Amino acid sequence: MAQNVGATDGTIRVGLGAIAGLVSLAILAGSLSLPALASPVLGLVAVILLGTGVTGVCPLYSVLGMDTCPADVR
Repeated sequence: MAQNVGATDGTIRVGLGAIAGLVSLAILAGSLSLPALASPVLGLVAVILLGTGVTGVCPLYSVLGMDTCPADVR
């Protein structure tokens, strides 16, 4: 797949993924009193955001025809 996630978009995804992962772990540790179902959901969101941010490829962007990556980076 062609790269379709730009640098700024990727940085935001990695940051949000890290935050979601930390919140997920805090729920598992009992530090946050949120429903137990929130932890695996946030964990999955974290993995997806980190994966798409690091690789620069977002399958949803491909389906929607979106692209935040400049043409000279591909």
